[in-house]
Amino acid sequence: MPRPILIFDFDGTVALGDGPVHAYARGVATEAGLPPSFVDEIAAGLADGDEAIDAYDLVRLRALAAGATPEHLARGYAASRAHLASAEAPVLAPEGLAAFLAAVDAERILVTNAPGVRIPEALTALALDGLFDSVVVDAGKPDGLAALLDALDADADVLAVGDIWRNDLAPAHARGHATALVGGYPDAAATPDFHAATLPELLPALTEWVHAHARTR
Repeated sequence: MPRPILIFDFDGTVALGDGPVHAYARGVATEAGLPPSFVDEIAAGLADGDEAIDAYDLVRLRALAAGATPEHLARGYAASRAHLASAEAPVLAPEGLAAFLAAVDAERILVTNAPGVRIPEALTALALDGLFDSVVVDAGKPDGLAALLDALDADADVLAVGDIWRNDLAPAHARGHATALVGGYPDAAATPDFHAATLPELLPALTEWVHAHARTR
């Protein structure tokens, strides 16, 4: 029998910090000719989130309201990812994640909607390089995650970990797999098996889940 499978989201789950979001806001402001105060307003608004599903969506919503176009958003995002894990868009890893990934007896998959630009450099900066069995970029979640799950063995034991219910976890939940929600913006539809404000708080539960499913192999 195969090992249990852990599927991790990247931004907001494995890569923490507001640096990439601020870089996105700066990129959009530059592309759309928005005032410098736009970035300050984004920084101030990260705590409340409005109707956004995450911080990136908050930038999108407020930029569109300020007159930006989808093309401005796309170019601003692309520009921001070129700085991922640099001084312009710093990231940090959740405490204890590297040790967990190094020790856990599970297949470890990283799935992100972000492009592959600077993902290897980011994993190195996070001290997580070599700790995922596979990395899927440009995943197109939630539909892309659904397709990935459907391609797994029918009897695979899967636990999806992420901070956005509809993108990172709902497709797994719909297929009867386990889910772990990390912090995240509120979503009334969320019914995760595990939930905590931070990933370090969830690691003991993830460890127990892997041990339980490894014993049933």
